[in-house]
Amino acid sequence: MKNDFTPKLFTLLQEGIPAKQWKKDLLSGLVVGIVALPLAIAFAIASGVPPEKGLITAIIAGFIISAFGGSRVQIGGPTGAFIILVYGVVAQYGIDGLVISTFMAGFIIIGFGIAKLGNYLKFIPYPLIVGFTSGIAVIIFTSQLKDLFGLQDALPADFIGKWNVYAHSWRAVDAHACLIGLIAVVITAFAYRIISFIPGSLIAIVVCLVLVQWTGWQVPTIENTLGVVRNTFDRPHIPRVDYATIRELIQPAFAIAVLGAIESLLSAVVADGMIGGKHRPNAELIAQGGANIISALFGGIPATGAIARTATNVKNGGRTPIAGMVHAITLCIIMLFFAPYAGHIPLSCLAGILLVVAYNMSEWRNFKHILKSKSLDITILLTTFFLTIFFDLIIAIEVGLVLSSFLFMKRMSETPVLSVITAETNDEDVLFQKELKYDSEKIIIYEINGPLFFGAARQFQEVLSRIHKQPKYIILRMRNVPFIDQTGYRALRDMIRQFESKHIQVLLSGVRPELSAEFESRNIYALIPRERIFLHIDAALLYAQDALSTG
Repeated sequence: MKNDFTPKLFTLLQEGIPAKQWKKDLLSGLVVGIVALPLAIAFAIASGVPPEKGLITAIIAGFIISAFGGSRVQIGGPTGAFIILVYGVVAQYGIDGLVISTFMAGFIIIGFGIAKLGNYLKFIPYPLIVGFTSGIAVIIFTSQLKDLFGLQDALPADFIGKWNVYAHSWRAVDAHACLIGLIAVVITAFAYRIISFIPGSLIAIVVCLVLVQWTGWQVPTIENTLGVVRNTFDRPHIPRVDYATIRELIQPAFAIAVLGAIESLLSAVVADGMIGGKHRPNAELIAQGGANIISALFGGIPATGAIARTATNVKNGGRTPIAGMVHAITLCIIMLFFAPYAGHIPLSCLAGILLVVAYNMSEWRNFKHILKSKSLDITILLTTFFLTIFFDLIIAIEVGLVLSSFLFMKRMSETPVLSVITAETNDEDVLFQKELKYDSEKIIIYEINGPLFFGAARQFQEVLSRIHKQPKYIILRMRNVPFIDQTGYRALRDMIRQFESKHIQVLLSGVRPELSAEFESRNIYALIPRERIFLHIDAALLYAQDALSTG
């Protein structure tokens, strides 16, 4: 469909945006830009890259995602979900490796959109999403305790190693830094109850800056730890990507692409629920991919849809992509004129803000609910959660997807595929129950329920192999079969050969036109003459009865 790839902004501009809505979008964009400022800086620092990288990403990627995306209100930029993944890529491949991975991931996401995978990514199991999201939240919480307590010791990369350092460094806690961090936590978490129109994170930064200047406390800041925050953009540079680079970085690039696609579409779905809208998932993916490519050209980090900032946009009246574009422009102005002043922000203040972010993204209520479900979803949840914490987010996503696929196959294979139809079957659509009598010893009727695919083919074969009677005809009713995959066709061919070798004729009824068209290429007509394939069960039954009476 043509609209699948049309940006929402283009459609809204053609329809016309009322002047009143323009004003709301401008105001909302201004507010969201202010909200995004501390988060963009905090996410960059926590990811192990210079703070201006977060601002550059929020500006460039945020503008492109809004201008060309498939959502009316999506706000794009760096997010907490990427912190652990980006930190790991930087630690292993350096910032240049991260830029190339992001660049490659952009093309992968565009490929997702062109292939229309946006229509299917929404089917990724929720326990998998909760598992790695909660795991990321735990790791963010753990990694930020160093700055919260003002510790100077270097932290190891692994989860247990970090806690081991904390356990042996409690005497080195900086009381002033700790107090600033706790103040930031309280203000960020609860300021909305007093002042709803100013983000708590911004209030926390202002209060902490004033407190440090007034008291003269010597605490680690962005500037004295990481250097001055630049207010300039790097010249766009196309990364050099060759075959060896692709082989080395394809795994992190694919992980960035999958996580970015999932996060952006999840955010868009949440936004749809808030405004009663309907986003275009494939257009959204193409915009997300393009945003990551262009952001990488300027040295930016991965970007995706940001649920918290998107919700802020909606709550402040934003209803068109204009708000997201204004948010990016607002950040650009702040960066150009005020970025150097951000260097005075205490690291413990940013750590406190990120602790609140970690709590909000932990989804502990949903985590607890799934644990009470008494289903195999618990296996997916806990496996993904612990792999994220103790090993690696990339491994967690890969194993989680594979485990979810196996679980899906298991559930489908346990769903009854084949059922026998008898005279007592309650089916008013079958005329033979009331008007036609047939010899159930010589004619057996089975109905296939659902798709005949690799997960159900084994059960299909096992049920038919257990037939102890020696009928003359077996009728397979296929009205509820939407598709058959390669494994299903193989099982069907094997079954036909098996019964035909025993002089049992197989009849098919209710075959859908799309399946009937496939039978030629799948060699079904070579095994069953066309006259034994019927549109309705009654015709198949009459054929068998006539053959018996004349035989």
